[in-house]
Amino acid sequence: MKAVVLTNFGGTENLKLEGNFPEPQIKENSVLVKVKATALNRLDIWIRKGSLPFKPSLPHILGSDISGIVEKVGNLVKGINIGEEVVISPGISCGVCYRCLKGEDNLCKEYGIIGLKSHGGYAEYIAVPQENIIRKPKNLSFEEAASYPLTFLTAWNALVNKGKIKAGMNVLIWGGSSGIGTAAIQIAKLFSTFVITTVGSQDKREKCEEIGADIVLDHYKDDVPSTVLKTIGGVDLVLDHIGKATFDKSIQCLKKGGKLIFMGTTTGGDVDINLRSLFTAEISLLGVYMGRKSDLLLISDLLERGKLKPVLDKVFTLEEASKAHDYLERGNHFGKVVLKVC
Repeated sequence: MKAVVLTNFGGTENLKLEGNFPEPQIKENSVLVKVKATALNRLDIWIRKGSLPFKPSLPHILGSDISGIVEKVGNLVKGINIGEEVVISPGISCGVCYRCLKGEDNLCKEYGIIGLKSHGGYAEYIAVPQENIIRKPKNLSFEEAASYPLTFLTAWNALVNKGKIKAGMNVLIWGGSSGIGTAAIQIAKLFSTFVITTVGSQDKREKCEEIGADIVLDHYKDDVPSTVLKTIGGVDLVLDHIGKATFDKSIQCLKKGGKLIFMGTTTGGDVDINLRSLFTAEISLLGVYMGRKSDLLLISDLLERGKLKPVLDKVFTLEEASKAHDYLERGNHFGKVVLKVC
């Protein structure tokens, strides 16, 4: 099969188009999907550079967010038919441990993300367990459908499960133009909250306002904590996927009893924390790593009903994977960058 393969860790020159990579074989309880589209994530860049503690064996196929058509099903697979249009849940778990049976599959000891611990979607075909197959929302294109699993699931877990978001709350979302930022803004507005977000340019400010943000600040020019405190007296929740550059500022923005929910380290993961400032204000620090498959089913239903919508920035061909990586890394996108596979 045709696939873009990571041959070494480093720059985009290590992403090589292979025309005859072995097609994956399915097991009795797994499904072969013909990939139509796969979305890029910052995770892809970190894996490519070899900057994560876990490094996959090479050669490796990236890509965690995938949509496509069912090509084959194993003998034990039920309720999934050849020809169905599907989305793949990006989290892989054992399926039999206490956490999995409790519905907390993202807390499974064996939990991994497709495209990190197993081959991903930068290829014509992918084989996944039947539990990871979700029917594609009918109103979405394949490119749109590939744009929502990882980001919307992470944002939902952060705001709904961890943040216990409810109407009337004030929420700060750093980096509103990113994939997770555009998802989080929509989810926060779905719960009738007041949303502040940050961007780095005027055109991104306007786009964030279009998808529901109430206040949009420039994280390069504005003093975000000072503005937040003066304008609304602080926020109940902060969603921070930036890391070192924003962590302390996030804490400064919180009201007493507020929650800082974090799930990314784009600017680094080593931070200094003043414990006294946390416990005297009863601040909660909550880490998030993806989310539950059951929540992705709910998100898919909301997307099909038009309550949420993936934000698609630009589509590249599979052969342009290196260009797509360069584009994402420059940070000029608004929403998701997608590879059209076939």
